Amino acid sequence: MKWKKLGRIFDPTKHKLPNNCFEYAQSPQALVFDDFVRIYFSSREKDQTGKFLSHVFYADFDKTFQRVLLVSEEEVISLGDLGCFDEHGIFPMNVVRNKGNIFAYTTGWNRKKSVSADASIGLAVSVDGGKKFIKVGNGPVMTASLNEPFLVCDAFVAVFENVFYMWYIYGTKWINDAGEAEPQRVYKIAQATSFDGVTWQRNGKKIISDVLDENECQALPSVAFYNNRYHMFFCYRQATGFRKNKERGYRIGYAFSDDLKNWTRNDVAVEIQLSDSGWDSEMMCYPHIFRFDEKVYLLYNGNEFGRFGFGIAQIDIK
Repeated sequence: MKWKKLGRIFDPTKHKLPNNCFEYAQSPQALVFDDFVRIYFSSREKDQTGKFLSHVFYADFDKTFQRVLLVSEEEVISLGDLGCFDEHGIFPMNVVRNKGNIFAYTTGWNRKKSVSADASIGLAVSVDGGKKFIKVGNGPVMTASLNEPFLVCDAFVAVFENVFYMWYIYGTKWINDAGEAEPQRVYKIAQATSFDGVTWQRNGKKIISDVLDENECQALPSVAFYNNRYHMFFCYRQATGFRKNKERGYRIGYAFSDDLKNWTRNDVAVEIQLSDSGWDSEMMCYPHIFRFDEKVYLLYNGNEFGRFGFGIAQIDIK
């Protein structure tokens, strides 16, 4: 699997973002049109207490991904009301076309007291080509369950043979570590199915094996079908020490499936590495795979979880 990095294509410090947001452009997610690609991302503002809120915007790119055509002038979806699951932020937001409309699967965050946050998956719909999304309801479509006790989030949805498939993550535990100021979360990748994109069936079992240890954190799965196989890209890291030690930070992982049920992990097949210097020299995270003009692309964030924007790579699938 030969990759060609095309470089960073969006630097949030060079654009005036709404809602007093600054720096961050996290979890880029593509919506393909005939002549351009719309890429959604989450940025951050600080509220009155000095804590972050996450808002979703988009940037439209030409077919070469070298020119930004426009950046949205307002957030594309509002944050939740007082006490709702998405009160303090939406990050990430995945989009999929469905019967002339566009479905958005959101990760809504809300702050906690004993741990930093919890999250659930919401649903919103756009009828104007993805410029604005209206929530189906104030609650989530996927949230904690008997075997998935917290942090149900990071949804990626695709439709294969008229069935909606969702890959997402769920938290397994919080751990205390002497080197961390607060408890750190551990999460794994799981899968669900639906016939309408609203009601989901799941079994609460992880589908991707660990390569680091049992506390490996797996995030943001993204799946595409090409060369007669299903390909999943995700990111993974150590549970602690990842903020200061790049050897413990996010890397891109890979797994494949021939039946959408069983997944074989094979990270060595991903020939994309950290750059020697620059915006993606310490971390690569939050991958998103998509097809455009018969080519396969991978969007991803770099250092400090997307603080300095996102870039793109092209896969040679011949």
